[in-house]
Amino acid sequence: MTSEIAFLDPDIAMYLGAHTTAPTAIEQRLIDHTHESVPASQMQIGFPQARFMALLARILAPKTVVEVGVYTGYSALVVAQELADDAKLIACDVSEDFTSVGLPYWEEAGVANRIDLRIAPASETLASLPADTRVDMAFIDADKTDYLGYLHQLIPLMHNRSVVLVDNVLWDGQIVDEADQSADTIALREFNDAMLADPRVDVALLPIGDGLSMITLVR
Repeated sequence: MTSEIAFLDPDIAMYLGAHTTAPTAIEQRLIDHTHESVPASQMQIGFPQARFMALLARILAPKTVVEVGVYTGYSALVVAQELADDAKLIACDVSEDFTSVGLPYWEEAGVANRIDLRIAPASETLASLPADTRVDMAFIDADKTDYLGYLHQLIPLMHNRSVVLVDNVLWDGQIVDEADQSADTIALREFNDAMLADPRVDVALLPIGDGLSMITLVR
């Protein structure tokens, strides 16, 4: 196994993978199913990132988690396994085809009752949450041009111990290649700059996976 960080030295990537707790059997089967049978399997996060997210969920013990972008449900699976029975993961996606891949694995792992899958644009799902909703943990991994909008919707629902994780913020290293002027790359640069400039939040950009920003409210 590797860390699946494309711009990391291959030997370091192998070492990183070899020294991170491996996926469980059910997690590995979902990983393999996605890579073997589902289009755009590169959208699936690598297992070291998933393990980081699982450990963070274990530490935070969140009651309400929001995931924006579910794909085939691997990240939802690893986080939901760390949740208490009375906690809820609100999983936002627009694809029934992709998300249906993960449903049997959620059921087998006994966490389907903790995952509230909502098939609709995430901006609509977030807007529909009651104003008194308190989001303890969130993960954004969806359309890059809407990242900033999602984060702005989440901020009013955060409290001083909330954590939002945002994926792909290094964008396979393209984030620093000024020759890349694609819409997604520009949107990610703008998002990263906006987080640094926003007086409401603290951000740590971590070299995990394809780049993972950890965002909390300023104390």
